[in-house]
Amino acid sequence: MDNFNELRNKLEAFIRRYYWNELLKGAIFFVSIGLLYFLITLSLEYFFWLSSTGRQILFWSFVLVEVLLFFRFIIFPLLKLFKLSKGLDYAQASRIIGAHFPEVSDKLLNLLQLKENSQQSELLLAGIDQKAQELKPVPFRLAVDFKSNLPFLKYAAIPVLVILLIFITGQSNMFADSYERVVHYKKAYVPPAPF
Repeated sequence: MDNFNELRNKLEAFIRRYYWNELLKGAIFFVSIGLLYFLITLSLEYFFWLSSTGRQILFWSFVLVEVLLFFRFIIFPLLKLFKLSKGLDYAQASRIIGAHFPEVSDKLLNLLQLKENSQQSELLLAGIDQKAQELKPVPFRLAVDFKSNLPFLKYAAIPVLVILLIFITGQSNMFADSYERVVHYKKAYVPPAPF
């Protein structure tokens, strides 16, 4: 049964790596969507000089969106990573691994189902051990590729480039002023004269 225990440890390592990958992807989406929404919020205030109520709506909708993004992209993967919430079980993990490694296919899932069999005879235990020995050399952790997140970086780069462009052109005060008005939404502001 040492072979099966080693296989189970490899499955656990795969599941941890899977959620670290989800967390990395979530962090990229959290930053990119959050910055983009931040720019949209400040742009709306800059161009339309909203009333106190409008700025209050902008402020609280921004806070709400950021909290929702944080929970969806950061907290949920963390809860599953630390097993505080239901995540992948061995059967789901074995399907992902089987899809990545054609030589594993359904063997891993069949092995897990055999292990769950309540009527375990000596012959069945020997078969489980033999199948586990066959699957031992397969590097399950390679079924999760952190490089698959690289294409998502372009989404984070867009708002960062816009912010850099604003600072390079010297127009940072337009967003600083909008930011000040949105954060202090109760305060009355007078728009500048159009001439």
